[in-house]
Amino acid sequence: MAVTTDIPVTEKKIAGPWSAPKGEAAAGHKNMRLLIQLRWIAVIGQITTIAVVTMGYGIELPVRHMLEVLVCLIAFNVGSQLRWHERRIVTNNEVFLALLIDVAILTAQLYLSGGTTNPFAFLYLLQVILGAVLLEAWSTWIIVGVTSLCLAGLAKFSAPLVLSYQDSDSYLSLYVQGTLLCFAINAALLVFFITRIGRNLRAGYAQLSDLRQRAAEEEHIVRMGLLASGAAHELGTPLSTLSVILGDWRRMPEFANNPELREEIGEMQTQVLRCKAIVSGILLSAGEARGESSVKTTINTFLNELADEWRESRPVVAFDYDNRIERDQPVVFDSALKQMICNVLDNALEASPRWLAMKAECEADLLRLTVTDSGSGFAPAMLAQFGKPYQSTKGRPGGGLGLFLSVNVARTLGGTVTAHNREEGGAQVQITLPLATIAIEEDDIHAV
Repeated sequence: MAVTTDIPVTEKKIAGPWSAPKGEAAAGHKNMRLLIQLRWIAVIGQITTIAVVTMGYGIELPVRHMLEVLVCLIAFNVGSQLRWHERRIVTNNEVFLALLIDVAILTAQLYLSGGTTNPFAFLYLLQVILGAVLLEAWSTWIIVGVTSLCLAGLAKFSAPLVLSYQDSDSYLSLYVQGTLLCFAINAALLVFFITRIGRNLRAGYAQLSDLRQRAAEEEHIVRMGLLASGAAHELGTPLSTLSVILGDWRRMPEFANNPELREEIGEMQTQVLRCKAIVSGILLSAGEARGESSVKTTINTFLNELADEWRESRPVVAFDYDNRIERDQPVVFDSALKQMICNVLDNALEASPRWLAMKAECEADLLRLTVTDSGSGFAPAMLAQFGKPYQSTKGRPGGGLGLFLSVNVARTLGGTVTAHNREEGGAQVQITLPLATIAIEEDDIHAV
């Protein structure tokens, strides 16, 4: 079977941490939200520090100007929170600008509170490390240069803190206490936020890896489709020849007078017709006759006809078909979707030739098909690699491709195919499809 999809198989080249469209962009958005949280912590910390220093230690600070800077920080963070609540794509330049503003705010507060004599000047290291983790190399080095210039400027232009009533050489001096407190804050924030940022980046890389794997699988499907389409064209002529020969044999006296041979010829003709139907389905799915590939019908009609056709054409002893869809509705089904369901049923039949069941139901806006068998179930390794190509216990070339194609057809339609083993024995495979991808308007069904 060949399956065609609309998803491009060409992988986008990744130029940097912020150019991946989904995986790393999602991580970038989460990291920007972490910076916003860090900024709120900074607001609370600055308010607390100003209150403790002025009221607890009696050190005179330009509180009014420091609060004005604090208001600017709050306004910027509120604006950032509103912007990044709606927008999901974060670029390197935007994170770079946000860190530069954080550096500017920190520089202003240090300038008003002692410059390099303020032990909280070591908070520049926090900005540098965050830049090293979040930014591209060129912007990280700019952050290093900017913070170095700011620190040098503070040493030259800011007025030092006056701590007249304590010995500056004492271990318990305010400067030493502030340095220890600054180190503890730096260490705690770095461990907390760098851990979360690393987790976000790993999740982004994992999602990107999944997208790459998906692109490779879809490229594999395209190649299989081309091969299957070519093979279908080649098989058409010999199958037609076989059909003609079997028809001639059936009319020959040597076979017509022998009931056993006549029955065997009838079975051979049935199998040839089935092969021709499979070839036609391959060509339809590959786009050779696209006008006939999609069929407008109703959901119950399609599923009931599929179940009857599958039961009649397969050597199954007992097939329990349970259609629990109460509200019928017009839908359009492609031959690839029909083949996908048949693939799942065929795999269940190979595992459990004496009995299997299929249940159809609609829940909310989802169509759910559950295929159950009484076989030996899936091996744990098979469940872990479910839907991957060539993952099969059948021990023959091409094993596992049926489920692989089924998973990809469902994924193209926005659905899923999942599997698990039953406690009472056997396996259960569930196909879930959103009805919106196959439903059509009521008026369109009458135009068929």
